[in-house]
Amino acid sequence: MKQIVEIGGRECLLYNEGEEPKVLLIQTLGAQERGSIDSEVAMISEASGTSFVMAAFAIGDWEVELTPWHDPAVSKRQAVGEHAGETLRYVTDTLIPYLHQEYGEIPIVLGGYSLGGLFSLWSGFESDCFAAIAAMSPSVWIAGWQDYASQHLVKSPYVYLSLGDREEHCRDKAIAQVGNNIRWEHEHLKQTLGSDHTTLEWNTGNHFVDGAHRTAKGFAWCIDKVCQR
Repeated sequence: MKQIVEIGGRECLLYNEGEEPKVLLIQTLGAQERGSIDSEVAMISEASGTSFVMAAFAIGDWEVELTPWHDPAVSKRQAVGEHAGETLRYVTDTLIPYLHQEYGEIPIVLGGYSLGGLFSLWSGFESDCFAAIAAMSPSVWIAGWQDYASQHLVKSPYVYLSLGDREEHCRDKAIAQVGNNIRWEHEHLKQTLGSDHTTLEWNTGNHFVDGAHRTAKGFAWCIDKVCQR
C-alpha cells in the first residue's frame, strides 16, 4: 500500500510492504527519486522477502538540507552546510516517533543516494537511532570527509556502501576523490565495526546509472543484516 501523508510539515510517501513489518526504512526523497521510488520499493520487497515499511520524506533543497558542512565544491551558497542538523532532527524527533507509534518499535534503516547517501552516512555517525545505514554513491568526495570520519565513531551497527565503477573517472578533481575516499571509508568501517558489518559494492557505470536498482540493493542488504534472515 502507498500513502501520501504530511508528517511534521513534510510530505512523506509511506509504503507498507506486507503484514507485521519487521523493519522501517527511511529514505531521502528528491526530485530524481520521485519517478523511480515505486519500482525501487518493489525491488526491495522482491530481494528481501521481508515485510517492511518505507517512509520517503521530501527534500526541498537537496544541497541545503543534506550537506553536513560547507564545501565550495558542493555549492558556493552560504546556507549549504548549515542545515543538515535540522534535517536529522526532523528524522529523529518527528518522523521516527510517528513511525514507531504507527508500526511499533522496530529497527530503522536510513538510506539515500548521492547527497542523500552522504547525509545518511553522516547521520550514522551523529545518531544512534539507526540499526543500519545504506549509503549508495554517497558524496564522500566532500572536503574533509576523512578527517571527520577518523575523529568520530559510527553509531550504526551495519553500514552498506556502494559506488559506480566510473564515478571516480571524471574531470572534476573534487568529485574524482570519491573512489579514494569510499575505499578509505570501507577500510575504516571494517576496523571499527568488523568486516561482517559493512560492505562496499561496486556497480557498473557512472553516477547516473540505475539509481533505483542500486538503492534497492543497499536497502535489501541492510534488511538481511538487521533481520538476520
